[in-house]
Amino acid sequence: MRVAILHLDMDAFFAAVEVLDNPELAGRPLLIGHDGPRGVVATASYEARRYGCHSAQPMSEARRRCPQALILPPRGRRYSEVSRAVFAILESVTPLVEPLSIDEAFLDVTGTPVAGGDPVAVAKLLRQRIAAELGLTCSIGVAPVKFLAKLASEVDKPDGLTIIEPEQVDRFLLELPLRKLWGVGPATEAKLAAMGIRDIAALRQASTARLEAELGRHGPRLQQLARGVDPRAVTPDHEAKSISQEHTFGEDVAEPVVVRTLLLEQTDAVAARLRRAGLRASGVTIKLRYGAFETITRSSALEQPTDVTWLLWQAAAGLFDHWSSTAFRPVRLIGMGAYPLVRAGAQQMHLFEDPQVARQQRLDHTLDHIRGRFGRSAIRRGGG
Repeated sequence: MRVAILHLDMDAFFAAVEVLDNPELAGRPLLIGHDGPRGVVATASYEARRYGCHSAQPMSEARRRCPQALILPPRGRRYSEVSRAVFAILESVTPLVEPLSIDEAFLDVTGTPVAGGDPVAVAKLLRQRIAAELGLTCSIGVAPVKFLAKLASEVDKPDGLTIIEPEQVDRFLLELPLRKLWGVGPATEAKLAAMGIRDIAALRQASTARLEAELGRHGPRLQQLARGVDPRAVTPDHEAKSISQEHTFGEDVAEPVVVRTLLLEQTDAVAARLRRAGLRASGVTIKLRYGAFETITRSSALEQPTDVTWLLWQAAAGLFDHWSSTAFRPVRLIGMGAYPLVRAGAQQMHLFEDPQVARQQRLDHTLDHIRGRFGRSAIRRGGG
């Protein structure tokens, strides 16, 4: 039985929902997000992307690039409603659905009884159902491993389907430029070129020891990707050993407040996922990547496992603030993770409950309830 991984990505999801609900917006450049000094683009329609607009971009920069764009505030309740419908469709074909965000997921459809067990037929069925039932399009990549599935989903956007059969992996990879590999930006590409490595074939044949010496641990990892090797399994949240959120910016971000704001949103989302899965985290890590693919992580252990957003944010913000006050550099990627995980109730509880923690737990419960009814964007946490 061949392993079959799907990566499904809804096309410009927030903007697509706006057009679905108001067809008069079709064809117009749209920016979804809060318009203000610290506003950030949540989604840019494909029409706006032609002008260099993209998600997580400061709204002021997006307005400068595309002054004719229509800026719409997020409608969290509506997006969450549609997202739940999307994930219900996904989970109807396999229980192995790993959410990456509100509009993106990996699926392991190996051995599924749906559509005769044919992964390509499953992908076509998903696209047909999402279009027919929800009026939206998505792009899907089908491949033997997660890395290739995600790469495939980006080949033919929007509304695309790209299949990489096991026997096509080598041909698919060898035709790609090096920069298509995760983590190969201009600086890394230049370092590889200085080593005489200018294509994926040369990267495959390079000395692993030299790659590690020149690029650190990312060198051997890049070589594995060049060979189509990615051992990561599709893991639903309730089975995960860690839960994390990452975002790659379209351009390096030089404003610490923009990065920190997104980190808070990631922490809030990770905490909510922990609570939904009945898990608690014993530690927090933040991940920062620069444009040259230099990546650093900073971790902090917690006094006891928790799913309380405030406690997780205290740890994550402390790590970020210490780094940004001493060594800030423009950031290409920001990520927040919680691990190792334990089942809620599995750890020993303190005899006397901290009143502040109790208040924050009640706040989390209230926010979870509001967002369950009206969507994540219905209410946002302020930075602290």
